[in-house]
Amino acid sequence: MKKLVYSLVVTLLAVLTSCASKMGELSPEYFTVTPQVLEAVGGKVPATINGKFPENYFNKKAIVEVTPVLRWQGGEAKGQPATFQGEKVEANNQTIYYKTGGNYTLRTSFDYRPEMAKSELFLDFVVRIGNKVMTIPSVKVADGVIATSELVNQTLENANVSLGADAFQRIIKDKREEQIMFLIQQANIRSNQMGAANSFTNEVKNVEGTSNQRISNIEISAYASPDGGVNLNKGLAEKRQDNTASLIEKNLKKSNIDADIDTRYTAQDWEGFQELVSKSNIQDKDLILRVLSMYSDPEEREREIKNISTVYRTLADDILPQLRRSRLTLNYEIIGKSDEEISTLARNNARELNNEELLYAATLTNDAAEQEAIYTQASRLFPNDYRAFNNLGKLAYEAGDLNKAEGLFRQALSKQDAPEVNNNLALVALAKGDKASAEQYLGKASGAKELSETMGNLYVAQGQYDRAVNAFGDAKTNSAALAQILAKDYNKARTTLHAIERPDAYTDYLMAVLGARTNNLQMATTHLQRALDQQPALKQKAATDLEFSKYFTNADFAAIVR
Repeated sequence: MKKLVYSLVVTLLAVLTSCASKMGELSPEYFTVTPQVLEAVGGKVPATINGKFPENYFNKKAIVEVTPVLRWQGGEAKGQPATFQGEKVEANNQTIYYKTGGNYTLRTSFDYRPEMAKSELFLDFVVRIGNKVMTIPSVKVADGVIATSELVNQTLENANVSLGADAFQRIIKDKREEQIMFLIQQANIRSNQMGAANSFTNEVKNVEGTSNQRISNIEISAYASPDGGVNLNKGLAEKRQDNTASLIEKNLKKSNIDADIDTRYTAQDWEGFQELVSKSNIQDKDLILRVLSMYSDPEEREREIKNISTVYRTLADDILPQLRRSRLTLNYEIIGKSDEEISTLARNNARELNNEELLYAATLTNDAAEQEAIYTQASRLFPNDYRAFNNLGKLAYEAGDLNKAEGLFRQALSKQDAPEVNNNLALVALAKGDKASAEQYLGKASGAKELSETMGNLYVAQGQYDRAVNAFGDAKTNSAALAQILAKDYNKARTTLHAIERPDAYTDYLMAVLGARTNNLQMATTHLQRALDQQPALKQKAATDLEFSKYFTNADFAAIVR
């Protein structure tokens, strides 16, 4: 009988020991995942897993390795494992007690792959007790992956590429100047100054007689040097003005030229005096300039300067005579070729155009083939200018040929390290998934008009959505709308999508996503149908896109993606 009891006790202890050492399947209720549906952010799929080992569960001698695994049909990706130990294990892992159990937090991240769109997140468990190794059944803890952020690779096709802009001006303002000089305290125009007056009149006649030039006005500015009293100089300067104006009016009348003449005089030309002194090598010029800054009263200035006796004679001989004058200014406009003339020459005889006119000609047409022909001509006629190569790259980018665009942008960069070219190379790098290179190019793109927009695209690719929204500002592109959707600014996203100048399939796809996120079934299905009509290849994506998971069983949605 004693032997039987002993045998039963040994058997019972063995069973109890076996149960204690065999850690069973864990219920999904012990785990929560943030986010509940995984989402790609900046090319990664992050997840925070809060787990629990329940009471009376964790073997005191066990070491448990927990590994997050994202599985899809035909593949899987493993995250960083975490290790836990029972209370009788001597190691440096987090200890879980048998009676009380324990909580833990596991942060993991996976490199995004398109196959993950239809995937599930599991936790795998490996248990080691002494020399024994066993597994606990895997536990599914989340679905995934929403990959809307990855649409940045497609929305970049709609991005604004920097143009190497022309500097064409149809009307160029120009001027010609002459000076009539006077003797001290005199206002009469001497015979030796008639040459300047006649030369000026001839300039006016030349402009008047040139078909593409137009006189704006003539200015006569008369001056007196700042020596002598204010009242004396005022009358002197006014007489010089009147005498000069009379002479020019007489000459123009003889030539039958009608032009506006504006006159003015300056009684004491302290400004001209200061300029001439500052440019001279006169001894003590710094002292003279200091006097000018210290005294504002004209008579006090004159008195203090005369007190500098060592230089006043030099001033009287070299500086003051240059201030006794009338300045004649002819303001006129040079009128360039008309748009029609430029377009015709660009097509038929590009050599008759200068570089600015030729680059401008490309902006007069919306035909990409014609623009390409013009920029090609410009690159041949003006091979050292980066803009034609850059603009050819812009056309290639907009046509979807990234490799050709990149080659042309690099040619442009070899001509000049221009901000526009660096901005465009950043766009190419982003489109190819090279965020590091894009960031380097953008560091040299300061001054490019589209810099903020391209920075917005980079921020989307990096998962910095609020910064992206700020960078895009009021830009109306697919990328800007994508950033606003990811930042959950749905009203702004709707406004942006409606205002896009060149909407495409991805414009409608984003509108469909926006409809799904705002629980607008009609909006989602209508725009999804439009997107698939433009690009049928999107049907496969839409069918598994978890943005539309709430509609997977909806008949209308199923009919669209079938």
